[in-house]
Amino acid sequence: MTIRWGILGTGGIARTFTEDLLLLGHKVAAVGSRAPHTAEVFAERYGIASAYGSYAELAADDQVDVVYVATPHSGHYDAARVCLEAGRGVLVEKPFTTTAADAEALVALARDRGLFAMEAMWTRFNPIVTRLRELVADGAIGEVKAVSADFSFAAEYDPEHRLWAPELAGGALLDLGVYPVSFAWMLLGEPDSVQAVTTSAPTGVDANTGILLGYTSGAVALLHCGLLADSSQTATIVGTAGRVEVAAPFWRPSSMTLHRPGTEPETFAAELRGHGYTYQAEEVARCLEAGLTESPGIPLDETAAIVRTLDQIAARLTPAT
Repeated sequence: MTIRWGILGTGGIARTFTEDLLLLGHKVAAVGSRAPHTAEVFAERYGIASAYGSYAELAADDQVDVVYVATPHSGHYDAARVCLEAGRGVLVEKPFTTTAADAEALVALARDRGLFAMEAMWTRFNPIVTRLRELVADGAIGEVKAVSADFSFAAEYDPEHRLWAPELAGGALLDLGVYPVSFAWMLLGEPDSVQAVTTSAPTGVDANTGILLGYTSGAVALLHCGLLADSSQTATIVGTAGRVEVAAPFWRPSSMTLHRPGTEPETFAAELRGHGYTYQAEEVARCLEAGLTESPGIPLDETAAIVRTLDQIAARLTPAT
């Protein structure tokens, strides 16, 4: 079965994902943009047969099986809804939506139409992260008691850029914080308590944010995201019988090290293909070929719950003092 992709959006992430699709030999059948010329330039660059000047035209193309939604965060819900209503499956860039209500609405729509939908949280399908999940499930480090992860970089301040613009759902939390939050969720599930502090940018979006998630099991997650300074971008999982240190960048790792008392550290490494988006593309293809409407690696209920956690964090953000 040949999966025929549509690309919705023509920005940097759309280019990167398209390059990985072509590396895998997947068929990119069409591209859509709000500007016809932009779509035409993108199509010419990547040898795509059809270019459309609207998202609705892309969604209406019967030569497309699944659409990769690569708009800014604020456009995810509307774009994905257009595709689902037209009968197209969707792979929606993270965060899936900007609110839990929108996430739940998209999940309900996809299920009502019997269509595939998945958040493009590519970290979940990275081979090192897949191995990490196996180690934890097998009890290699005992019961997980703490997860720490950070994703911060020094971004040039430009109030017009999507990172700093509140009308485009800017800020560290939705752009970067979704990674450590999803990572902690993957290992510990839904938190029982949420605390957060932030430093705000002049535009009002969060610019440097610390998050503490608590669990009745006694576990905690210490997470950080920011736009003001470069961080290590690593992650550590601490269990009752050992720990795992995931190398930078933890959201696209090529290695991790397992530490257990009385044994030598064990390092796991993988040479990643392409930009690293190949693995989630293969998961989408696998699901479609198997007739699945969601991925077991990141079920839709979990995706919606993670957005709910992001909502809770945003509601609890207080100025750092």
